[in-house]
Amino acid sequence: MEYYNYIKALHLIFVVTWFAALFYIPRLFIYHIEANDRPAPEKDILTGQLKLMTKRLWFIIAWPSAILCTLFALVMLHLNSGLIYQPWMQIKLGFVALLFAYHFKCHQIFRQLQQDKVAYTSRFMRLWNEATTILLFAIVFLAVLKSATNWIYGVVGIVVLAVLLLLGIRLYRRIRNKNPEA
Repeated sequence: MEYYNYIKALHLIFVVTWFAALFYIPRLFIYHIEANDRPAPEKDILTGQLKLMTKRLWFIIAWPSAILCTLFALVMLHLNSGLIYQPWMQIKLGFVALLFAYHFKCHQIFRQLQQDKVAYTSRFMRLWNEATTILLFAIVFLAVLKSATNWIYGVVGIVVLAVLLLLGIRLYRRIRNKNPEA
């Protein structure tokens, strides 16, 4: 099982690239939504460029990273099948399922924006963007600490993190409203 650590390293690399894409794609969605409020031809130029950027990010980085991350995770679980019976792993996989739900919802939003259908506000997308942070914290802490016994503390920590992120967003919005260049 000498190669197990190589598989683990590849899994972690694709976890990082997947999360990078999931952190960036909602930002592009925000810019796309806000570009729709611009007058022509600025609107057309911006939305065209943002469609291209999101398409490349989504299909060149996000989807391949999600698939490869999952593939290497399945290989690790196959090689070390006892992990699946660990409570911390079961909880982690629950968060990974939420991550996939988030990914699929982002795909739906991506498709809508590619068709010039704006169904969400930029404010919603800013809040939506923070879900990735919460999932990242939960998954990493479970993977590193390998403990499900203190998961209540983890849930409380995630809630506190969510509240702090929401407060940060409100503070940013106030600063942005006072200084539109920020």
